[in-house]
This record gives sequence, C-alpha cells and structure tokens, in this order.
Amino acid sequence: QVQLVESGGGLVQAGGSLRLSCALSGRTFSSCAMGWFRQAPGKEREFVASINWSGYSTYYADSMMGRFTISRDNAKNTVYLQMNGLKPEETAVYYCGARIGLWSAAQITDHHTYNYWGQGTQITVSA
Repeated sequence: QVQLVESGGGLVQAGGSLRLSCALSGRTFSSCAMGWFRQAPGKEREFVASINWSGYSTYYADSMMGRFTISRDNAKNTVYLQMNGLKPEETAVYYCGARIGLWSAAQITDHHTYNYWGQGTQITVSA
C-alpha cells in the first residue's frame, strides 16, 4: 500500500519560512516524480512545484519562483518544499503527490495526473 505522509505545516507570520517534508512508502520512490499542490477553502487545488525522479529537473508555478524550493532525497524517500517569504493569501492545505510516467510541464502541473496523495498539511500565514 502506497502512503505519503506530509509534515512541517503550521502557523507562520507573513514573510516567514516553513519547510515541508513528504515521505513515501510502499513504492520505489526514485520511480516517481513528486509534486506539491495547495488548496484553499472553496478553491481548486493549485500547482506549487514539481521535481522529476532524479531531482535534476524542477518546475514551479510563476508566483512561487524564487521563493520556494523543491528538493528530494531518494535515499530517504522524501521530498521537501522550502517556502520563504510566505504571504497571507498562501494560507491553504498543502498536499504532496507522487506521479508515475512522463515528466512534462503540461502534465506535472495537473493534479489529475498524480497517482498518489498525502493527507495534506495546513499552513496558515498571519498578516
């Protein structure tokens, strides 16, 4: 059974930083591209960042570029999201997803193409 477990969420002030972690079990981690998405109440799930199986290729939503960094440690079966300069409008539940298959910008930004999801972790950014 494949499981993704996120951690690292919480409450932070505007301009602050958080680091999320997501550990995968039940599947070969290095065979999966990984992605982070977020979902605010009443809104669609939104792409944040993705990283390919090796870690050499990354892709970010425009608004996160330069503030967020996605990385992975295949030895630990874990993907990370370092978030700096957080804004109140980025308050949401952040989800980690694992994807099998071709890594392309059109597909990795679409949450429907991900095969597995974590339970999500809440991030609240106060003004």
